[in-house]
Amino acid sequence: MITSTSNIQVKELLRLQKKSREREKEGVFIVEGPRMAEEIPRERIVKLYVSESFQAKCVKEKNDRFIQEAEVMSDTVFAHVSDTKTPQGILAIVRMPKYDLPDLLQGDHTHLLILESVQDPGNLGTMVRTGEGAGITGIIMNKTTVDLFNPKTIRSTMGSIYRVPYLITEHLPDLLDELHKENIRSVSYTHLRAHETGRNL
Repeated sequence: MITSTSNIQVKELLRLQKKSREREKEGVFIVEGPRMAEEIPRERIVKLYVSESFQAKCVKEKNDRFIQEAEVMSDTVFAHVSDTKTPQGILAIVRMPKYDLPDLLQGDHTHLLILESVQDPGNLGTMVRTGEGAGITGIIMNKTTVDLFNPKTIRSTMGSIYRVPYLITEHLPDLLDELHKENIRSVSYTHLRAHETGRNL
């Protein structure tokens, strides 16, 4: 059991929680809570952590789904690494997915959500979740949009982060031109009509 906040794993978790550069460098992000942990594709789990009280609860309920493969932390240490005010007792390091543009395109059924410079992580997560519900095939965002793997964004996606492919581009106009060449049209809600022919963007 990890009982000290000076533990090397604890320090690593804090770096991943707080710094997008560290997440990008390692190619991983942090997920918290039983519901989010339940939905993680198993091949993408790098490491699982549970609090001592969460472990005890699982033992009492005879539910060993998580605790067999998890590292246990004291409740105090778990609260130290958690990004939430009321930790739910389980945290995972998850490998980031990798997507290319073809992964977002599905022929005549292509529907993309294009985001430019969205700054609120909660709003971004909500857009990902709402987009999945609306049937989008992917999300394209520019570099100045808030980090998709910010812990607040991840929580707001409520699991959609595992299922919605995305692409982050250095120069959004160039990518939009590329999409138009693929006969994917953009819809302007300012004018309330589409100006191109082809598939929806």
